[in-house]
Amino acid sequence: MPLRSMALLLTTMACVVVACSSSNSAPAPATQTGQACTAVNQCYPGIDAGALQGETCLTQLQGGYCTHTCSTDADCCAVPGECPEHFKEVCASFESSGQNYCFLSCDTADLATDDGGTTDPNTFCQRWANTTFTCRSTGGGSQNRKFCGP
Repeated sequence: MPLRSMALLLTTMACVVVACSSSNSAPAPATQTGQACTAVNQCYPGIDAGALQGETCLTQLQGGYCTHTCSTDADCCAVPGECPEHFKEVCASFESSGQNYCFLSCDTADLATDDGGTTDPNTFCQRWANTTFTCRSTGGGSQNRKFCGP
């Protein structure tokens, strides 16, 4: 093989390796809860609108946060297709508003078992919710819960 052809082949292979190993693309979000929104109609695509009770976009959170109302943890992920079975969502009041919403939990006891072995709540949130999210408190008074959020 002539030297020029070999150089071209090696350059092409190096470009393919770099492109394929790039970590610029974030993993798909684990759940639809917590996805960015500016209006409720951007939340839960593909889920029957009548199946979720109190679907909302919490615009007081930076970038918005898709969620829905709940009474207990069992109300979260209750609708087929709402979220993968290995991710735990919790029902909690947001900033002591008196209204309970579903949130992607980052409590260490609730971390997914197939998330690559991380036990760090912030790493979990950034890997499975949003690269800018951290594990934070719902701010719901004595009923605070840990959730992935901005």
